[in-house]
Parts: sequence; C-alpha cells; structure tokens
Amino acid sequence: MTNVPTIPATRLPLQLVRRGKVREVYAVGDETLLLVASDRISAFDVVMNEPIPSKGAVLTQMSAYWFTTLAELGPNHFLSADADEIIDRVPTLAPHRETIRGRATLARRTTPIPFECVVRGYLSGSAWKEYRRAGTLAGEPLAGGLVESERLDPPVFSPATKAESGHDENVTFAAVGNALGAALAELLRERSLMAYRAATDRARERGIIIADTKFEFGTTPDGTVLVIDEVLTPDSSRFWPAVTYEPGRPQASFDKQPLRDYLDGIRARGGWDGNAPPPALPHEIVQATSVRYQDAFMRITGEPLRVRQ
Repeated sequence: MTNVPTIPATRLPLQLVRRGKVREVYAVGDETLLLVASDRISAFDVVMNEPIPSKGAVLTQMSAYWFTTLAELGPNHFLSADADEIIDRVPTLAPHRETIRGRATLARRTTPIPFECVVRGYLSGSAWKEYRRAGTLAGEPLAGGLVESERLDPPVFSPATKAESGHDENVTFAAVGNALGAALAELLRERSLMAYRAATDRARERGIIIADTKFEFGTTPDGTVLVIDEVLTPDSSRFWPAVTYEPGRPQASFDKQPLRDYLDGIRARGGWDGNAPPPALPHEIVQATSVRYQDAFMRITGEPLRVRQ
C-alpha cells in the first residue's frame, strides 16, 4: 500500500467553498480552487464513519492521469496534483504538506454546469433498472430483448441532474437542451462521448471495461467549457475486468462493491434501514475496499499507487 496518511477530513487555512461527501473544496484567490479528496466513503448516499486508506490518493492521482491523458480532446480545469508544485503556488500550505500530499488538486475555478454528463457503454445499474421497467434509457427507447450488462453500441449519453442531497435523477437530452440551449447541450454530449471512447480504448489495453462513467463541466468567465471535478475514477465510473465479463448477469467491479455487498447483507437482515447513521464497518471490509481502489489504479495506469514523500 502507499504511504499517505489516512485522513477522514481536512481543515486548511483557506476559504472553504464546499464540503462534499468526499472532497473539501477551498478557494485560492479568485481564479483557482484546491480540491482535497479525503478518505471518506459513501454508499447509498450515506457517508460511512470509517475512512478507507489511500482512497483519496487513488481518486486524485487517477484523475490526474486521465486529465493529462485526455487533455488533447478538450480543455480541463487541472493544474497540478503534486504537493510541492501546489505549495510553490500557495506557500501558506507548506505546514500542511503531509495533509495534501497525494490527495490535493489545484484547478482552475469555473461555474459548474448543473448536469452530470453520464455515458453508458453497457446496460447496468440504474440504466438496467430503467430498461427493465420501461424499455428506455435516459427516457429514450432502446431495442427490445437486451440483458443485464449487455454492451450498448454506440454508447448512450445519459444525463442526470446534480442533486445537492439524495439521488441524481436521469433526464432526457432534450431536457438538457431546454435548460442550457441546444449548442451547449450538444457540446457536452460530443465531448463526453469522445472522452469515453478514448478512455475505453486505453482501458481495454489494460484488460478493463469501462461500463459507464460521468463527466462534469464548468464554464470560465470567457465562456470556455472545461471538464472539472474528478475523471474516470472508481467513484465516478464502473470498471469491470474484461476476462470475466459475461452479459446476462451483474459483473465484478473495481470500486466500493465489497462495501455495498456488506451493507446489502445488513439491510436484508433488517439491521440497517439505509439512512444515517450507518453501521460500523469491520476491518476486513475497510481493507478489502482499499485494496480494490488501489487495484483499479494499478490496472488502469499500469503502475502501483506511489505518492512522493
């Protein structure tokens, strides 16, 4: 395992803009943000009490890998995920180097666009539930007779609202166009699909299927549209090992599945109603989840997670 400390939350000498389920976002002047990924983990929209070792570093460093790899496809907000470079730009963080090491991203500030830009290449999760119920995906009809985990060719742009609390809600592409205008909606769809296709080609070389993922975008004061937040991580994507892929059933995945399975078992026995406070997590579930995240990083990037001292 990597040598970064396990940190459930951060408190840095910067203006706190937002504290989310996983990240703290701090202002660095008027044009820059510092995004710090903690080791918190949520499931079923509830944040667990136990942090997951190395999770924040995986999210940050994997996003940095993809921001760099996909940069030629369009601009993004990424500036640096190197603690020393960040401290050079923000010297007040020097006493907090151990806190931000490996888990902080310096990024350009934008006005977020209020939609999740989801791309689905396989029929799984909420998409499978919608298809079973209505024969549609994102409100649009799909061919009949599809099975769980079946490949969708071409991939489907499946936008969703960005909920402040609770679940995001799938919406039609027309709804995005009505809210943002046709030109911006089309740009979001085009860039999301292009990034997904490029990422799936790269991941396939590593034996990984990216079943689906979500992108977020924001605009700068001059109107430039940037990819923001995190990109193609186990928190924002569904990664499957290609060697065991078989349509018609759920797939193994490199994400928080050990945690979900454990919580599902407790719920089935009536030991938890799915609301806060969450049940305590045993050590083996915490460690299994940590290993799963680091395995995803190694398989995607081709290298183990290493964070400079």
